[in-house]
Amino acid sequence: MREVNVVNKPNQNQEQRRYWIGVVSEAHVRCGEEGGFAQLCHGKAAPLRRMRQGDWLIYYSPRTEIKGGQALQSFTAIGQVMDDEVYPFKMSDNFIPYRRNIRYFPCQNVKIAGLLDKLSFTKEKASWGYSFRFGQLEINWEDFIIIANAMLGERWEETLPLS
Repeated sequence: MREVNVVNKPNQNQEQRRYWIGVVSEAHVRCGEEGGFAQLCHGKAAPLRRMRQGDWLIYYSPRTEIKGGQALQSFTAIGQVMDDEVYPFKMSDNFIPYRRNIRYFPCQNVKIAGLLDKLSFTKEKASWGYSFRFGQLEINWEDFIIIANAMLGERWEETLPLS
């Protein structure tokens, strides 16, 4: 993986966009990828309403499954918010979570351990996992590019429609 120069200031479109991390088990990430949607914080609408069309979402998965499963501690998906609609989706009579449409990009899982000293929200923090406790975290442009480069490799600039 090549080093990325993130010193360059983002262009005007990039400045208007926001960059998010959602904390979700890998199994749930894969369901979202297959269905083209995001669901955060056990289906709450508020985290999804913070995002706007054109914003970016990276999923961090602490575990493979929500209950049990194996420890993973990896970034597992990257996608862009497609529209401004947050909608309910009836999964059962007792569970109607909220979702939003996301366009996902093929990527590889990336262990956070290799990025801890590079990301502003984890660098020099013994309790770096504390950042993820609420299930959604807004990150800056530089952190987004560092993670995107790791997930997509050297061709990340060609893969993501950032302008």
